Amino acid sequence: MAKKKKNIVSSYPVIPLRGTVVFPGTVTPILVGRKSSIDALEYVSEHDRKIFFVAQKNPKIETPSGDDLFTVGTIAHIVQVMRFPSKMLKVLIEGEERAKVVKYDTMRNFMQAVVLQGYTEDKYTSRVEALFRKTKELFRQYVNLSENLPDELARLLDFNDDYREIADIISAQMQIDFKQKQKLLEAKTLHKQFELLLKILIREVNILRYKEDIEQKVQNLIEENQREYFLRQQMDLIRSELGEENPLEAEMNELRRRIKIANIPKNVREAAEKEFLKLSRMQPSSPEAAVSRTYIDWLLELPWYKESKGDIDIETAEKILDKDHYGLEKIKQRIIEHIAVMNLSNRSRGPILCFVGPPGVGKTSIARSVARATGREFVRASLGGLHDEAEIRGHRRTYVGALPGKIIQGIKRAGKKNPIFLLDEIDKIGTDFRGDPAAALMEVLDPDQNNSFMDNYIELPFDLSKVLFITTANTIQGIPIPLLDRMEILRLPGYLENEKLIIARDYLFPKELELIPPLKKLNIVFTDEAFLRIIREYTREAGVRELERQIASILRKIAVQISKNQRRKKFTITPKKVEEYLGVPKYTDSPVPEELMPGEALGLAWTSIGGQLLHIEVLLTQGKGEAKFTGSLGDVMKESIHTAMSLARSRASRIGISPMDIDNYNVHIHFPEGAVPKDGPSAGAAITCAILSALSKRPLPSDIAITGEITLSGRILPIGGLTEKLYAAKRFGLKRTVIPKGNEKELAEIKKDVLKGIKIIPLTNIDELLDIVFLNR
Repeated sequence: MAKKKKNIVSSYPVIPLRGTVVFPGTVTPILVGRKSSIDALEYVSEHDRKIFFVAQKNPKIETPSGDDLFTVGTIAHIVQVMRFPSKMLKVLIEGEERAKVVKYDTMRNFMQAVVLQGYTEDKYTSRVEALFRKTKELFRQYVNLSENLPDELARLLDFNDDYREIADIISAQMQIDFKQKQKLLEAKTLHKQFELLLKILIREVNILRYKEDIEQKVQNLIEENQREYFLRQQMDLIRSELGEENPLEAEMNELRRRIKIANIPKNVREAAEKEFLKLSRMQPSSPEAAVSRTYIDWLLELPWYKESKGDIDIETAEKILDKDHYGLEKIKQRIIEHIAVMNLSNRSRGPILCFVGPPGVGKTSIARSVARATGREFVRASLGGLHDEAEIRGHRRTYVGALPGKIIQGIKRAGKKNPIFLLDEIDKIGTDFRGDPAAALMEVLDPDQNNSFMDNYIELPFDLSKVLFITTANTIQGIPIPLLDRMEILRLPGYLENEKLIIARDYLFPKELELIPPLKKLNIVFTDEAFLRIIREYTREAGVRELERQIASILRKIAVQISKNQRRKKFTITPKKVEEYLGVPKYTDSPVPEELMPGEALGLAWTSIGGQLLHIEVLLTQGKGEAKFTGSLGDVMKESIHTAMSLARSRASRIGISPMDIDNYNVHIHFPEGAVPKDGPSAGAAITCAILSALSKRPLPSDIAITGEITLSGRILPIGGLTEKLYAAKRFGLKRTVIPKGNEKELAEIKKDVLKGIKIIPLTNIDELLDIVFLNR
């Protein structure tokens, strides 16, 4: 079923509308101010005619032409005209019918339009009926949610059965952009108009629901704040009646008093007072107030002037250092020198010391002893795995949860401005997109700059020049050169067997007894032979950390025995008892074989955990002179092997081998413990000897270790880590050690106990070495 309309062409005066659309069946107020529009209204009033209202595409155009107007508008009649002193007219119009423009005519002093009426198609199908019902339902929700539309508007639709008229009424009442309304007016069919209305209504209803939800939450928050405000006012009145002080006021008065009496520099006091003034203007419950209060607390609690003072007796300091640690003479001597300078001059700057050595040699514990010996506070900050520069310099206060960096935090914990500050594991600092912590440390560890260290959180200079910074590292390889240049390197190479015995007996055993007080009442005795068996068969390390764990393990097992038999009071730990308590020895065989096979050689390697013995194996098989290297080798070591093969070829005739013989064999060079990475050039001399040993089928001496970098001309160049390598040679019982002549001067710095029992052979070229291991045996 459909309403059929005749197409009628008529001419009407035109009034362009700015941002407004008139719908048929609705009464709409409009303001008219253009002269052409006023002339059109006067013409209509004189001739009792209707008028055509059409919207402008761009409301900003003052004098629109036909191209500036939409092609569909509404024919309407004038209901009422009101004149204002400003010559503006308020016109109440009632829309009658939509019409489509055929053409515009400007023959008069106002625009006229030839329009086509009755061009719409109003088909009443079941789909239109469904759209109509859904539209009415959503419009009711829209009216209920809207603050500007009366509830009666939705009920009026129940008394109207004209679908097109209802669609136009709803379209006119929608609070949407005029361009969307224009699309509704231009809908040729009811189906199209209802579809557009549904899309708009669904969106608008959702928006109004969100708006209502937001307003409800805001209202609840306001009510909660008002309730809290009224309750606080009542509490203040009650306290006033009781003569009590408001806690917030008391807190602010206490903070003001602290700022006034604090022993802080002038610029710090000014910053604290400025922040206090900001704090006093804030709501106490606001997050900003907490940030300001925390900042003021940091300013007041930092030790701007507090120092650990008093002369330190050098003899007392020496006793403390000797009591806490055995050996480490060079470290102790450097600390004593610093104490002597401190006693002579209060203006001495704190040195930056870096203790380098394998794990377990006492780097961290000696730093604690330094604090005891110097009478200062001790602070430790671990730098291992640090990636964020802000961990050193602090976070800016604009960030949530911001805090000062590790340096300022440590100074606050110490409570003094001149503590012993340990920066542990400085060689394990990382770098990523958050910055380079090592670069931030350059200012901290530079005595010429750290007297005005600027933390990002405090934003005021703090004097770190009185701090004695001590850093620790297993190796200096991971430390940037500019940072390394700011530190005084003190090496801790490790302990010999006799030193470990003394440490275990006089330091570690008493320390472990202190951790289990009931055992101190018993008679527990370790024989020296028991300690030596633990050292030789249950540990293999440069330090004493594993040795300490093994002693602790024995004491725990004694504690278990006491729990079962409390009458037993005496325990004597002998080598046999060691195996009962600790089980099967971990290291039963010496890593040095009694005799070497042809193609085997012993080298010395430096590692981050101390010096180690390096086994080298060369195997020859029939082939065409190809070479294979295994054992997780680095690029430098592979280059050293190539150099050694060329050098072996050139020196083969010296030990009675034809250089051409090498071309008849494939050479496989292997370094055992293949999972352990190996690199460096210092094994070159040992590799050369191993290759020549395999070719000549003559074994090398098993009591000699070889270290030294080689060149193609046969020279033996100096190497690094000599001290650690000689410690390893001593630990593994080697009688002779070949070193480069260029390292001979370093022997004066090595303990005599290390060199005792080892024949050191300094050489300058490979020929001298070949004479020793092949010709002069």
